Amino acid sequence: MVAGGAGFIGSHLAEALLEGGERVTILDDLSTGSIANVEHLKDRPGFRYRIDSVFNAPLVAELVDGADFVVHLAAAVGVRLIVESPVRTIETNIRGTEIVLNNAAKKKKPVLLASTSEVYGKATKVPFSEDDDCVLGPTVRGRWSYACSKLVDEFLALSYWKERQLPTIVVRLFNTVGPRQTGRYGMVVPRFVAQAIEGGPITVYGDGKQSRCFSYVGDVVGAIVRLTRETRAYGQVFNIGSDEEITIEELARLTQGAVNPSARIEYVPYEKAYEAGFEDMRRRVPDLRKIRALIDYRPTIGIRRIIERVAEDQKARAG
Repeated sequence: MVAGGAGFIGSHLAEALLEGGERVTILDDLSTGSIANVEHLKDRPGFRYRIDSVFNAPLVAELVDGADFVVHLAAAVGVRLIVESPVRTIETNIRGTEIVLNNAAKKKKPVLLASTSEVYGKATKVPFSEDDDCVLGPTVRGRWSYACSKLVDEFLALSYWKERQLPTIVVRLFNTVGPRQTGRYGMVVPRFVAQAIEGGPITVYGDGKQSRCFSYVGDVVGAIVRLTRETRAYGQVFNIGSDEEITIEELARLTQGAVNPSARIEYVPYEKAYEAGFEDMRRRVPDLRKIRALIDYRPTIGIRRIIERVAEDQKARAG
């Protein structure tokens, strides 16, 4: 069962599992996912989908009962959505996770919970390791509500493992990019690509000196699939991403060169893009030694090719 299976990552995961011979049931309320993401899977043997919410506890119980493994990807996503809808962010992330874990625990069905690199917050030690401190900003800055809610999710998952012997795995996903991803909620690569295709401007928030590491969705999904088959991962937290660092300014230039050299780059202050007092992290780089040691995870696709694939996808969907 994949909760959030019609989302960007969820749809790629469902596809990979089906290709590996698994039967897959997805649950998604389409709040940020899209039925178009799984349209090509509808006729596949072993694929089922339910359009509903993880808040529907009886339905979640039914789907968990019929599954051998649960991947919980259903969550509020994207900086813009988090800033604009903090109540929805907190409720979706915490209450939804409670329902999934509670029902999984009744039948001891293993759960992989997707968390986020956001939980590292304002930590300055780079690269980020799974046992590092998480340093969040003040509660008056709504931007941190997402990181806080996902940390609660992590504590819940690990507590279910410790107290109720529910096999759980937590993965902290760093900027994951690829086909089907939308820039609607603040995802920077699809947003830059769309802006370049449209002729610009490519809008960089802040001074552009903040850096990120972008990983291809196929690499991330491959790691998730391998972790679901690895009992040594139970009760542990893993970073998944790329450790190839690039500034947002460099990313804009790379997108410009790959998609539309005539599109100009424009800088927009954070307070105009999001809200007054918005806080951002200057660097976000994962330490991948732990997951590499367990499943030999190594990213295979670099940022330039990722941009090209996102551009190819957007142009194809535009017709």
